[in-house]
Amino acid sequence: MATLTVSPVPFSPRDDAIQLYKAFKGFGCDNAAVIGILAHRDATQRAYIQQEYRTMYSDDIITRLASELSGKLETAVLLWMHDPATRDATVLREALTTGVINLEAVTEVVCSRTSAQLQTLRQIYHSSFGTYLENDIELQATGDHKKILLACVSNPRYEGMEVDREMSAKDAKALYKAGEKKLGTDEKVFVKIFTERSNAHLVAINTCYHDMYGGSLKKVIKKETSGSFAHALLTILQCAENPAKYFAKVLYKSMQGLGTNDTTLIRVIVTRTEIDMQYIKAEYHKKYRKSLNDAVHSETSGHYRTFLLSLLGPNQ
Repeated sequence: MATLTVSPVPFSPRDDAIQLYKAFKGFGCDNAAVIGILAHRDATQRAYIQQEYRTMYSDDIITRLASELSGKLETAVLLWMHDPATRDATVLREALTTGVINLEAVTEVVCSRTSAQLQTLRQIYHSSFGTYLENDIELQATGDHKKILLACVSNPRYEGMEVDREMSAKDAKALYKAGEKKLGTDEKVFVKIFTERSNAHLVAINTCYHDMYGGSLKKVIKKETSGSFAHALLTILQCAENPAKYFAKVLYKSMQGLGTNDTTLIRVIVTRTEIDMQYIKAEYHKKYRKSLNDAVHSETSGHYRTFLLSLLGPNQ
């Protein structure tokens, strides 16, 4: 469920291309005009605008935006211009190869996307950057964290809603034997089950685990594992149960403490706007007793703030 408020005026990629060209002309860029157009166009419309701009002006609009905008606004708008799969591939490439390696971002993307989404972004990653996603993960991640990321990326997973109760109970038992019942933890079992079972099946395993052993898998993960590996397992589990609640928490944490983690704020708002932002906003309000729009408004400023709030849509 997207929040994007598309302009009520009939869409004309040609008109948009002309208006953007005008916004770029002269001294400085008319940021408000750029935001007024691009923040209200969906992925298909943005692709049409790119084609039209290239046809009319023999210029690539993304290259032009990169030279006209700056700072956090530039980062957010450039990410927004991609289709979802290219955007995820871009986020992963930057997190794995530029400046400070951001394994938290890698974990979030890899462990929250469906199997089909991961297969598409893998192909785009390879065709865009000339290297395999697995190779870059191999270079930067370590230990069990590396194993679970690679398994997520390589194992095709069933995505339907059907659940085999008997198998859920068997998996719950296997996790119990590999974790709480054992001295130390058999991480291989956790990796296998968490990366090969569907979301619906993981939710059923969690219920079975609770019925059979009186605890939740979340508690088990926190007790039996740690660091990036625990983060990956929790991301998979929480996104199986309620992705909107998971992303509401990620957004909340990005705005806590001294200063805002703009990288996270941009990544989550831009990547979820056309997927489930309405649900994320509802979960945010329910848990933190404040609207996401108000939180973003108080943590950002200028055209950057205007752009993010335009993507979030009306305050509820």
